[in-house]
Amino acid sequence: MLEPDPNATNTEEHAKMGLNIVVLQPLGALIAGILILIMPRLLNFIVAIYLILIGLIGLAPHFLR
Repeated sequence: MLEPDPNATNTEEHAKMGLNIVVLQPLGALIAGILILIMPRLLNFIVAIYLILIGLIGLAPHFLR
C-alpha cells in the first residue's frame, strides 16, 4: 500500500487525485457542446446519454447499500 508523502502539501495531494466527478461533469459538458456545434444531429443522443449517466450516478448510492 502506498504511504502518503509527509512532505506533500494538501494542494499537491489534491492535484494528484486525477479525474473525479467535479472535473468530469464540466469536461463532459464542454465536449458535448463542441460536438453539438460540429454535428447538430448528435444533440438528441448526447442529451439522452448525459441524462442517463447523471441518473445512474445519482441513484448509485441507493443501489450500493
